[in-house]
Amino acid sequence: MRILGIDPGLRNLGWGVIEVQGPRMTHVGNGVCRSVGDDLSGRLLSLFDQLSEVVSSFRPELAAVEQTFVNKDGAGTLKLGQARGIALLVPARAGLSVGEYAPNTVKKAVVGVGHADKRQVLHMVQLQLPGAAISGPDAADALAIAICHAHHSQHAGRLDAALRKASA
Repeated sequence: MRILGIDPGLRNLGWGVIEVQGPRMTHVGNGVCRSVGDDLSGRLLSLFDQLSEVVSSFRPELAAVEQTFVNKDGAGTLKLGQARGIALLVPARAGLSVGEYAPNTVKKAVVGVGHADKRQVLHMVQLQLPGAAISGPDAADALAIAICHAHHSQHAGRLDAALRKASA
């Protein structure tokens, strides 16, 4: 199973792709889509085009996106939400199922604690995906989101199997 993780951002949108076979995860690719343009619509279009190219090139089967947290800057939160819309739209348009995870859920799945800092997330991603050349903190976060989705998907599959067995 190939999973695309997306860390939404209006300036830098991180992406990471992993391959999952049972309990084994391997790094496939990662990077950062950098928005270009002077106006918001142009920046969103550039993110859309770049992320669409990632989906086309890497052909993931599932996708996961980090949920937006609300901060004190309402205008900034709204702009981030628009970038998150692109992060949800591109994989959905490609026919992928998209999971959504709170930042603390991602950190807990990858690091073991919900309030880990970016350095801890990067370190644990590097441990879980040895040999991966990570393109920066946004790409590391995206890989962490993909890893989180892999863990949650595996647990959901086991739960579904147990429920089917119990009802038989």
